[in-house]
Amino acid sequence: MGSSYLQRRSSATNRRTPQTADEPNSLGPQQTQLMHHSPTPKPIFQFIAFGLIIFLAFLQILLPATHFRHPSDSFRNWLPLHSNASKLSASSNGNSSGREDENGILHIVSWMDCLDLRLLAVLANSTLSASRYPGLVHFHLFIPKGDEDKVSFFKLKVLFPHSNLEIHGQEEVKQVIWTYFSGANHSIINFEEIAPFVIPSVHKFLSKFIYLSPNVIVKGRIEQLIGVDLSSYAIAVAEDCSKRLETYVNWDVLDAIQRSASKPWVSETPYAKNSCMPDLSVLLIDERKSENDFLEAFLWWSKVLNSSERSRGRNPAIALALYNRYLKLSSSWLIKDSILAVVTDSLIVRYDGPKAVCSEFGDGAALDSDRGNIWLEYLPPMSDRILGS
Repeated sequence: MGSSYLQRRSSATNRRTPQTADEPNSLGPQQTQLMHHSPTPKPIFQFIAFGLIIFLAFLQILLPATHFRHPSDSFRNWLPLHSNASKLSASSNGNSSGREDENGILHIVSWMDCLDLRLLAVLANSTLSASRYPGLVHFHLFIPKGDEDKVSFFKLKVLFPHSNLEIHGQEEVKQVIWTYFSGANHSIINFEEIAPFVIPSVHKFLSKFIYLSPNVIVKGRIEQLIGVDLSSYAIAVAEDCSKRLETYVNWDVLDAIQRSASKPWVSETPYAKNSCMPDLSVLLIDERKSENDFLEAFLWWSKVLNSSERSRGRNPAIALALYNRYLKLSSSWLIKDSILAVVTDSLIVRYDGPKAVCSEFGDGAALDSDRGNIWLEYLPPMSDRILGS
């Protein structure tokens, strides 16, 4: 009896022993789940967070960008993004120039037979001053000694420390021209007129660019030109209707050539006597659309017209080689004298300051005196001291 009583008492005692909180088995299944999971946030905070994310996403989509950094700008400057910035882009054909066009780079090319840094300084400063996007303008200046002329390069860089400026030599381009004109009358060659059409065949990265004569002052926004739709044309140029084709050619000879010659650069229809002459001071060139026969056409026309002597101010062989093969630019891009430009909407003005002319040995000498004051507005400070008077 005693033993049985003790066993029953022990069993009852065990059943009444309180279980401690450290024993996981002492909790029910719901209590155990609560211990292993963080508290559920209130639904209102989830909706607020989700709404904030949606709101920020709409801001990214709806609000236009105002500034951007160009990847090739070593100074990482913030540039304002104008609504017309898309005009700076051009289609890419897979080459390096196409990728640069997509980035909005404006390639400005100029060729100078006789070095005059004052003209180049005015050209560069007027172009940059008028542009909305000076950080995207890249100058490619072809001068007689090219990249060997370190002094000229550093002088220009002192005046324009933040500009994108490159100096190129002329020998490669001249060699291509000499090869085409071997045995021909060399008096018909004017490198400053012909070089713009040859440069892209030598410097492949310059497949699309704006050519500016060194004898101009830019008053308009040069980026407007790069947005011009060339359609199927490779060249765009302004026409000077104060000079007509009939003034520079024998019309009977031209009619006979048009009827008998079967060349791709000879018009299938009769030439118009009152055709305006193209002005080569400003050109937009896209080599990717070119037929690559300009030099051949120019040489052919020079021979058949017997151009032993250049017509004053214009070369009819160039005009005929380009006949019906270019897009006509707005007349506002036709170069005007500084006096006439005051009362017109001209975006380009003829340089009206002193300039050097080349001697027969290629050296420069300041012979022409200044005829106006517009060039002084675009001469950077300290130019006389840096460039030399």
